[in-house]
Amino acid sequence: MSDTDTGASPARTVIERAAVVTVDAPDPGLSSLGHEYAEGHVVVEDGLIRAVGPGPPPPQEEPVRRIDGSGCLLTPGLVNTHHHLYQWATRGYAVDSTLFGWLTELYPVWAGIDETLVHAAATAGLGWTALSGCTTVADHHYVFPNTGGDVLGAVVSGAGRVGVRLHAVRGSMDRGQSAGGLPPDSVVEDTESALEATERAVRRFHDPSFGARVRVAVGPCSPFSVSTELMTRSAEFAREHGVGMHTHLAETRDELDRCAAEFGCDPVEYAERTGWLGEDVWLAHGVHLSETAVRRLGTTGTGVAHCPSSNGRLGAGTAPVRSLLDARAPVGLGVDGVASNESGRLGDELRQALLLGRARYGPDALSVRDALWMGTRGGARCLGRESELGSLEVGKLADLALWDVDGLGHAGITDPVAALALGPLPPLRRLLRGGETVVEDDRLVRESERDLTTELRRACARIAEGGTG
Repeated sequence: MSDTDTGASPARTVIERAAVVTVDAPDPGLSSLGHEYAEGHVVVEDGLIRAVGPGPPPPQEEPVRRIDGSGCLLTPGLVNTHHHLYQWATRGYAVDSTLFGWLTELYPVWAGIDETLVHAAATAGLGWTALSGCTTVADHHYVFPNTGGDVLGAVVSGAGRVGVRLHAVRGSMDRGQSAGGLPPDSVVEDTESALEATERAVRRFHDPSFGARVRVAVGPCSPFSVSTELMTRSAEFAREHGVGMHTHLAETRDELDRCAAEFGCDPVEYAERTGWLGEDVWLAHGVHLSETAVRRLGTTGTGVAHCPSSNGRLGAGTAPVRSLLDARAPVGLGVDGVASNESGRLGDELRQALLLGRARYGPDALSVRDALWMGTRGGARCLGRESELGSLEVGKLADLALWDVDGLGHAGITDPVAALALGPLPPLRRLLRGGETVVEDDRLVRESERDLTTELRRACARIAEGGTG
């Protein structure tokens, strides 16, 4: 690699001689992502993309940092639309369970988390997903033990350490075991407390401005851990304050049966009743959706965070992604918690989505470019940030991933998008968030991977011992 840095803080960064995939097509197509250049450039200034195109860049005034992208693929930074970062401390539990059995085993363990443990798990998880090309992460945190302290703040500070963007989804549960829910009563809140805490989180952390590092969304956990009152009032609060909305929905057949028994409808109908459909909503999983439900999500612009590895790990099934895309519903990709996806890398989900989609629906179900679109622009659309993120266009934020596809793992694959989506996850030559380097030569630049690993091991040991004290 040959980089030339002519100043301590160069006004501009130029990435040149890379294959460039802009993902500037507004909707996914089986064979097109918009403009692609076999050899092109991107110019970054003040955190924004100032130029993108084929061939060499236009002349630049010094100082300028030049990054040689020879042998690399340049894409938008990946967008992770669904994660549970605290779960990095509980990988490898309940490895042969379905979702409800997995939750039943893990909820009592999660009752022991606190802000120190969550900070270690979140920082490690964010560092790891950054190393897989991810510049924006939506973390759904819904477990707030009575003595856990500032666990949401612990996630936010972890994002600051690593340097990625965070959508902190302030989750909630007000339906514990005594009220017919799955979680222990010690990790649920009463309805009023949950709403008040959500409002505090929005006031404390949410930044609605262009280029925000942290935004907050409202996130009641799921129909089987949240009352109808909390679902409805959360939606009203979110729209009053102009923040996004996120929840789990239609993940398993057990959930379908439970919704039918309790509410007399399917999960999407229940979501509509409680105000949870619309362009400001994205739903995690969406595995078990009827044709009617798919059409309704498309008509209302409701997004879906597709989590193929987690769904496979728990045996939940595969979301009808092709049908959702055809219905023009926004679809992004998610890691989900690493207690149900121990890999924890969003880059891996490109391949998983592609393979599982084809395994269920046939070879025309998804293309390699569909997979990349979901991992970038589709994710940005789910989070309500398509005007800022998800594609390489002039005026958008310079969140970029430069993948090295010139090594043994990808040699001979002439289409670099196919190399990324079908081959092993490539090393990262660079990962930029707002023009600032987060990963260089496959290493985090702000934090030591060894230090993060040490912190994580301590957290894992503490919770395995039955507590955080």
